[in-house]
Amino acid sequence: HLEKKGTVVCVGGGTGIAVLHPITRGLKDVGNHVIGIIGARTQNLLIMEDNMRAASHDLRICTDDGSYGHHGFVTDVLKEILDSQDVAMVVAIGPIPMMKFVCGITKEYGVSTMVSLNPIMVDGTGMCGGCRVTVGGKTKYACVDGPDFDGHQVDFDEAMRRQQMYKNEEQEAHQCRIGLGRA
Repeated sequence: HLEKKGTVVCVGGGTGIAVLHPITRGLKDVGNHVIGIIGARTQNLLIMEDNMRAASHDLRICTDDGSYGHHGFVTDVLKEILDSQDVAMVVAIGPIPMMKFVCGITKEYGVSTMVSLNPIMVDGTGMCGGCRVTVGGKTKYACVDGPDFDGHQVDFDEAMRRQQMYKNEEQEAHQCRIGLGRA
């Protein structure tokens, strides 16, 4: 996907910004006009602003609480851009709900959208099935078939359900860690 396409919007949320950064930089390096949109719940959770500013021609910042940049979601700013410019492609990396809503918007506009999925991966070979996702109605494994997929083909609802599968075990492990004094 690192080829010249025209105007590309790179949307990152939370820690997904770190994964998005090299892709953003690469898209700019091959000659695209890159608009970056990054967001976090609050200003002090926003990461890599300077890096993303350098990798983008235009960087827009959003915080859910309005403490910095646009008060609202990255999808608000994305919609404004899609309403005013011809966009060839969108890349979205961040929380699954964010990627789902980005893809819902870009599908309405007919804009190709790539997402990067990061489900639990155990063995990196696809044999354990931990990173199983449904893309285009077919079972894929993020560790070997991805992690990048056509966002319009991803079953995000299933991905969100699978992401919650180990929630109890994660909470139990966290409580054990706190009990051992490693908070």
